[in-house]
Amino acid sequence: MKIAFAGSFAVRLADPVRARLSVPCEVIADGDEARILPRLDDADALVSMGFTREMAAAGPRLRLIQVPGAGLDRIDRDALRPGMHLANAYGHEAGIAEYVIGAMIALMRTFGRLDASLRQGRWESQWAVGVPAPPLWPELAGKTLGILGFGHIGEALARRAKAFDMTVCAIRRTAQPIAPDGVAFIGGPERLDDVLRQADFLAITLSLSPETRGLLDARRLGLMKPGACLINVARAEIVDEAALYRALASGSIAGAALDVWYRYPTVVGSALPSTQPFHELGNVLMTPHVSGWTDGMIEARATLIADNIQRSARGEPPLNAVDWDR
Repeated sequence: MKIAFAGSFAVRLADPVRARLSVPCEVIADGDEARILPRLDDADALVSMGFTREMAAAGPRLRLIQVPGAGLDRIDRDALRPGMHLANAYGHEAGIAEYVIGAMIALMRTFGRLDASLRQGRWESQWAVGVPAPPLWPELAGKTLGILGFGHIGEALARRAKAFDMTVCAIRRTAQPIAPDGVAFIGGPERLDDVLRQADFLAITLSLSPETRGLLDARRLGLMKPGACLINVARAEIVDEAALYRALASGSIAGAALDVWYRYPTVVGSALPSTQPFHELGNVLMTPHVSGWTDGMIEARATLIADNIQRSARGEPPLNAVDWDR
């Protein structure tokens, strides 16, 4: 079999996947999806976050399209042919859930500001001499965590939030009448506004789709508590870019941890991740889409992708198959 890895994320999995293959395979990799097109003519499987009509035309033998992540927003399902299998990969839920817990604590306890102050010799604490003690910091215990999207990540996050004695409520595509232990309720889209009003922390773990793009607009952000914080580990476009900046800059919400962005690097060098100056705001924790980049994620995804390549070689359907013919 000939396996192609295309795109900057996919190529980072090429070696770990190759090490797990037990069938002879030729592996090619290119961080530029466009550059790999001429090399797809005899490829049997494509590992890529994106799939286009051009890729389909360039790869007449492709029978497995393996997305190395969970998101399918860059997959053109109309370009898939009969006989092709589409699969995605998870394994990132533990790392992302841990990131959200850490981000909530960092935002609430203002670790970034305290670290910067102490590096300058300023003690913003009860140990300072001759100045008032700072206000008491709140605890996660007793706070309400709203989770938008109750899939693999949402479930992993809810279990961890329960350990911190938080109240958890969630939204998913369809309501779930019986919620797991530690979750107050799992509502459908009709309860979104209720969750926004109740949440002290709002974690976004939804997939990007036509229905979720721009889901949190100015009106909905305006429903959140002034002391609430938003954590986005899903896709930036779920939240209106300008409306989010205005809410944070004006203080109508207290803070945000943003791990997904509106602009990504396309060339070597520095690149700001938004048209809005989020980098100038002190109440925003900015990370470069790394919440799921953990050793556990690489292990799980490389194992799954290798298994699916071997299943394809045997003529078997892949694990985590996505039903695209609808």
